[in-house]
Amino acid sequence: MKQILIYTLAIFLSFTAMGQAALEDELFGLIKARDSLLFELGFNTCNIEVLQDLISDDFSFYHDQTGITNSKEGFINSIQNGLCKLPYRANRVLNDSSLTIYPLKNNGVIYGAIENGEHSFYAIEEHRTKYLTSVAQFTHLWLLENGEWKLSSALSFDHKAIERNSSEPGLFRDEAITNNWLKQKKIPNLAIGYIENNRITQCSVFGELDKASTASLNTIWNVASLTKPITAMVTLSLVNKGLWTLDESLDKHFIDPDLTNDPRTKLLTSRLILSHQSGLPNWRGDNADGKLNFAFEPGTQQQYSGEGFEYLRKALEAKFDITLEQLAQELIFDPLKMNHTQFVWDDEITNGPVAAWYSSEGTRYETDKFYQANAADNLLTTIGDYTKFLLYVMEGAGLSEALQREMISEQVRINDRKHWGLCWWIDEEINENGDIAIVHGGDDIGVHCIAFLLPNSGKALVIFTNSDNGTDAYLEIINYYLGKDADGIFQAEMTR
Repeated sequence: MKQILIYTLAIFLSFTAMGQAALEDELFGLIKARDSLLFELGFNTCNIEVLQDLISDDFSFYHDQTGITNSKEGFINSIQNGLCKLPYRANRVLNDSSLTIYPLKNNGVIYGAIENGEHSFYAIEEHRTKYLTSVAQFTHLWLLENGEWKLSSALSFDHKAIERNSSEPGLFRDEAITNNWLKQKKIPNLAIGYIENNRITQCSVFGELDKASTASLNTIWNVASLTKPITAMVTLSLVNKGLWTLDESLDKHFIDPDLTNDPRTKLLTSRLILSHQSGLPNWRGDNADGKLNFAFEPGTQQQYSGEGFEYLRKALEAKFDITLEQLAQELIFDPLKMNHTQFVWDDEITNGPVAAWYSSEGTRYETDKFYQANAADNLLTTIGDYTKFLLYVMEGAGLSEALQREMISEQVRINDRKHWGLCWWIDEEINENGDIAIVHGGDDIGVHCIAFLLPNSGKALVIFTNSDNGTDAYLEIINYYLGKDADGIFQAEMTR
């Protein structure tokens, strides 16, 4: 279990060149990251600024159908005034398994790289139908220029046009098309929940659980840290009822045995825990002695902490003398009819369809079953249930208007474009209207999930995957469903 503040886009942060020794080991990942920037942010969203940054001033492009472009200016102009003005949005998808990268050296020092691969091109229409238009091979020459990787030349060839079947519903709608896409990504299963105009419009599950069965809507997923929003909304519901407070010291109800003699426990409050200002580590097991301790005085910094949420759970359970599972059942699961959501394993889940965890190579991890609730991790749920929960949050979760505002208001700053609210982090200024995105993710071994709520537009999106490769699916899905707002979200997530 790990903190991933920028789960979906960490690959994009390799903007500057690394030392030569590191380049030898990390070249593949680094060039793949540049490729992602070039296409996911530049080509797919018509972000001309990104293209300007990535392409060498001495650039040449060779296309087997449209000829030669001998300048950076000419190439970018063709994107800006051609591609970006099509009646549909073009979307390029890399076939990850085809990608090969070769270093170029001078006396043992890397000065460049050759990137070869296959990619597919899709069209996304206004009503979000997505269909394949062509596939092609490509070769890119990347050079280090003044310490930065720049695309010096590109060859695009062996284009094969794909005739569209007008009855084809498209990617993320058609099961066969999406399953084939997942195989390219080496992701066994995918679940998507989508809310539009404050109404659930899609809950879909794709892929095969095993050779004998396909995934279905009743498939159970471990959603890792997407557990935290459940715990947070339980806590805020209790606050709203006047049964709990955000700013009262938790030592009135619970003190961890490892911290008995530490006066800083008196500073721990629900607010500081929900906004990751507790000073506690992510997990005590990360410490050499395996004991819980403070990394800093509560309220003075921000640091992602699963242990903080567990501390809050124990305080809640001590106060109300019932388990977190029972509190969640009474306050959230039963009212929302989330009939397939729980914190612990039982026989019904063991014998039912479960999205097992997989490595990036496709090896199945051993299923980790657990029989005590964890406030920060390992919630078991279906895509339908969790999408209901997101709609509940979008509609205010039964909280007072003041508490709703408090949930998304700045508790502590993360960077220039992002802050922690109460549990959720908030991406700011995602579009020209100054709207926000309310975000949380979940990442474990073999698990990558993420949720976005855009309250001003009435949209929300949740993605579940069961593979170490899961984040490779995010960008296309986010672009597809969130459209123009996706670019603003990417920019917020990329800000250091």
